Amino acid sequence: MMRVLLFFGTNLAIMLVLGIVLSVTGLGNYMQAGGGINLVSLLIFCGVFGMGGSLISLMMSKWMAKKSMGVQIIDQPQNSGEQWIVSTVKELADKAGIGMPEVGIFHSDAPNAFATGANKNDALVAVSTGLLQRMDKEQVKAVLGHEIGHVANGDMVTLALMQGVLNTFVMFFARIIVSIIDSFTRDENGEGGLGFIARIAITMVMDMILGIVASMMVAWFSRRREYRADQAGAELVSPAAMASALAALKQTYDQPSDLSGELTAFGIRGEAGGLSALMASHPPLDDRINALKQRYGG
Repeated sequence: MMRVLLFFGTNLAIMLVLGIVLSVTGLGNYMQAGGGINLVSLLIFCGVFGMGGSLISLMMSKWMAKKSMGVQIIDQPQNSGEQWIVSTVKELADKAGIGMPEVGIFHSDAPNAFATGANKNDALVAVSTGLLQRMDKEQVKAVLGHEIGHVANGDMVTLALMQGVLNTFVMFFARIIVSIIDSFTRDENGEGGLGFIARIAITMVMDMILGIVASMMVAWFSRRREYRADQAGAELVSPAAMASALAALKQTYDQPSDLSGELTAFGIRGEAGGLSALMASHPPLDDRINALKQRYGG
């Protein structure tokens, strides 16, 4: 519950700050007299909320991940297991040509791991206690290679930019559609039109409908990105180790992921979306294993 409250509280704070900025600068006033819209002002308004919110979330992603998942950062390894994790991440990061990420462990019975951060040379890689308990070292190393692949490929930044652009245009076109509907409900003297409550309600419905389409596009990109991260894990460690790690995940896939919010997209495993596979952030594990076999043989 605290993870959910932290996630929504942080995003609410971001929206409030952006709203204050728009009010102070006057950029939030995109409505014209008679119900028309200033398209430039509307695009700026939507861009500030859509792109601005996404980029602020990206900048705060490491902090949010640490707080929401209770990640314990390994500053000084306390035992041989922690020393092995840090050394392995260092080895993989050097091989991938990125800076050493922060390394952490979070408590979860489900085997999982994630990477996040706005800068590929200052990222965070974290693994669950369940992953360390259920997989052997070669499998864990492959999972770490997968996460390092996400960092090296710049997936966090790319996904944030894509989400920001789509958020912007969802808001923009939803309000254009509402404006068109409003114009059809006015008489030749410009009187009538949608009332305040109707305009808000229709805007919310259009945001939701267009948002679902945008989410499908983001999910499609996320699934493509998982194949690339699996390939990175295979090349940084070995194809056999990466395939073995994915096979091990299949054995515990009935357990909840435990990753919250946007972190789900950056985990080694994901859950199918409520609207079918079109909304899933990860491809089926069998498809991922088959993709490795097709590429590397075996």
